[in-house]
Amino acid sequence: MPLVITEETPPDGYERLIFARDDESGLIAYICIHSTLCGPAAGGCRMWRYDNLDAARTDVLRLAQGMTAKNALAGVGLGGGKSVIVGDAAKDKSADLLRAFGRAVDHLGGQYYTAEDVGISPADMKIVSEETAFAVGLEGGDHGSGDPSPFTAEGVFQCLKVGARNVFGRDDLTGRRVLVQGLGHVGMSLAEKLHGAGASLIVSDINQNAVNDARDRFRADTCGVDEVFDAQMDIFAPCALGGILTMDTAQRLSAQLICGAANNQLAEDAVAEALRARGVRYLPDYVVNAGGIISVAGEIHKAGDSYREARLAGIATRIEEILEISAKTQRSTTRVANELVDQVLADAAGTNLELTA
Repeated sequence: MPLVITEETPPDGYERLIFARDDESGLIAYICIHSTLCGPAAGGCRMWRYDNLDAARTDVLRLAQGMTAKNALAGVGLGGGKSVIVGDAAKDKSADLLRAFGRAVDHLGGQYYTAEDVGISPADMKIVSEETAFAVGLEGGDHGSGDPSPFTAEGVFQCLKVGARNVFGRDDLTGRRVLVQGLGHVGMSLAEKLHGAGASLIVSDINQNAVNDARDRFRADTCGVDEVFDAQMDIFAPCALGGILTMDTAQRLSAQLICGAANNQLAEDAVAEALRARGVRYLPDYVVNAGGIISVAGEIHKAGDSYREARLAGIATRIEEILEISAKTQRSTTRVANELVDQVLADAAGTNLELTA
């Protein structure tokens, strides 16, 4: 049976949700467009071992909404979207599966640009691009931006230094105990930057080989994945999957600053207020981890390196603004960031109305 694409009814506030299945290649995927108010939707493709289709659907909805917020505050002229492929990237991924996914992306006719995320590499995205012009994060070519991970890590690192200055009075990380949870492409790159800045690292990952590598290269201490929230640290850098900051973990965490690359770190928005009440600075994930989409946006817009460099520098500036407003108003950084997003989207909606009037 060829690729079958089913249009599903998305929740209120979302624009489009499709389910794609190709029995020959084994593709099972969701693509969600949350908003195109600011431009065509853009967001990476994640391949993960979801327990069931409901879990995959829930994840793609959360991730797409997060991309709307991320892209809005990054000022990249893009809306929010995301895709997830159900499967084990180490076992189930194939060229045929990736091409089938590319055809699903192409079905959307440019409403959505896809790129790398967990389980997907630039080599994979090159295969996807054989079936669609709307695959980015490609190596080579006149406008190829390559793997977005290093740019995500750089943005997180710069924001972490801003947060350190806000919390500790200086951005010198020498001797600061920083726990990096998750050692994928972004987490490992961030760990390398932190090591170079003199931080005392603690690392944790389900992949023991990655843990051993970081231990040896960065002289890092290690801790088990179930010990993260009981470790002693100054700064917590969550770079794995989302939902790890709950009411329980927020109370157990010893860190005074949270700044990491993982999407959707808060299990619920109320956790941000619980952290603020404890005096813990939480830097909203969708602001600090925007480096990757900024790099990809430069490729989409064919804008060149100067575009990326200017907007990368703006991530830390935005965090400074959010911290300042939070301190003045005694509102959580998440609430402040969300309100800034709402204003960007309202302005975009107003502009679109003017254009169609």
